[in-house]
Amino acid sequence: MATEDKNRATAAAILPLVGGAANVASIAHCMTRLRLGLHDRSLVDDEALKALPAVMGVVEDDTYQIVLGPGTVARVTPEFEHLVEEGRAAAPAASPAPAPGDAPSASAVSAVSADELAAQGAAIKAQQKAKNATPFKLFLRKIANIFVPLIPALIGCGIIAGLNGLLVNLEWLPAVTPALAAMASGFMALIAVFVGYNTAKEFGGTPILGGAVAAIIVFPGVANIDAFGQTLSPGQGGVLGALGAAVLAVYVEKWCRRWVPEALDVLVTPTLTVLISGLVTIFGLMYVAGEVSSAIGTFADWLLSNGGAGAGFVLGGLFLPLVMLGLHQALIPIHTTLIEQQGYTVLLPILAMAGAGQVGAAVAVYFRLPRNESIRRTIKSALPAGLLGVGEPLIYGVSLPLGRPFITACVGGAFGGGFVGLFNQLGDTVGSTAIGPSGWALFPLLDGNHGLGSTIAIYGGGLLVGYVAGFLATYFFGFGKELLAEFNVSQEPTPSTVAATGGTPPAPTATTGPDHRDHPDPGPDPAKAPAGV
Repeated sequence: MATEDKNRATAAAILPLVGGAANVASIAHCMTRLRLGLHDRSLVDDEALKALPAVMGVVEDDTYQIVLGPGTVARVTPEFEHLVEEGRAAAPAASPAPAPGDAPSASAVSAVSADELAAQGAAIKAQQKAKNATPFKLFLRKIANIFVPLIPALIGCGIIAGLNGLLVNLEWLPAVTPALAAMASGFMALIAVFVGYNTAKEFGGTPILGGAVAAIIVFPGVANIDAFGQTLSPGQGGVLGALGAAVLAVYVEKWCRRWVPEALDVLVTPTLTVLISGLVTIFGLMYVAGEVSSAIGTFADWLLSNGGAGAGFVLGGLFLPLVMLGLHQALIPIHTTLIEQQGYTVLLPILAMAGAGQVGAAVAVYFRLPRNESIRRTIKSALPAGLLGVGEPLIYGVSLPLGRPFITACVGGAFGGGFVGLFNQLGDTVGSTAIGPSGWALFPLLDGNHGLGSTIAIYGGGLLVGYVAGFLATYFFGFGKELLAEFNVSQEPTPSTVAATGGTPPAPTATTGPDHRDHPDPGPDPAKAPAGV
């Protein structure tokens, strides 16, 4: 009950800060973020949101995204939805937001260096959002929206598969392992149906028709059909075939809606949609998608077997910029295809090293700015999430606005990726049975070809290399003299800075804000300290 109260309190604290129930157009969540569609962006109080203890940061993309972290977001979202429904029923009209000139609320956070960095990060994100609004990137975003809802099932089934493999290897509980195998494999056997359903929903068709057409791919009876001189096999084409089949079904359905009389629509449209899309899927898409899927698996194996160290270095170093550009979404179907084919994706553990480099860089920033209590407080509150693979607070609140530390974080990710890639090249394959988590959260999902112990050791070694490389690169090369002079200053007279100056509060500088000597500062209020940016 206490946990439920906490989640309800978090939702209740967020709702007025996003403009109230009437300002919320849509609600969704992914692994770490509460994603809100808003009617009026100007009604949002960003600074007050960032000051909430449960909020790790905010990111503005196609939706307004509040970073709450894995687990928490899945519990807060239903409470938030319930409050929005209650608010709409009780008061349809949203209360007006304070005018820009009004006095700030009591929850507003004073302008300190960490907030300035957050503002810079938000500005960079807004600029990047405008650049990312191209047809190709919007298409990639649609593809990501198809697969993101599948991640919880992939994670749950992946962990069960790992547990089952451990029990089988140890020859424990032989009566239980067949049941675990069924639990782990059932979803993957029908994943094409879920992809088809989500695809039709995302592209504006009837979801169940998309699922019906995609179900043809996994139906055992396709083994009796010949296409392109080959006998089809159930599952051939996998998620890529399901995606293509469902997109085709959407266009057929929309064509039927335009030309079929309304009196016959309920009979003719679904029939023609399944018939036409199904025939094209069986005698075309399954074969083509199967060849593409096989090529993806073959290329990934070849790449890491022949140039693992170099490939890992490049992939680990470029992943953060790919995220900035929105191009990382193109990797989601590739990950899913590899998991479907091989049981795990060999790319995710390498890409996860980018987060390790980010953590190492953040620790270096912490030590390089010993007098800036504001930024150090932000780093301390965001580091636990960073270790678990939630990197947005550190990226948009610390390294990216500072500039050079973002580059040195990429260097750390490159060295970590090169380490894991090297072992892949030497024959020790390291993979993940699901997509979504990274950092320490990926350990329960690891799998490979040489036993769990070896796989864990290699992945853990890669994280360590990423931490160390990111730290060293940032500590020695992440700051110029001007950057240190600007940010390595005290933003408020804290006990540590008072002690460092012999008991006298430091005099204000151009970046420290107003003089506190005439009005003694009681010290930072823990309730208002940024909980991560």
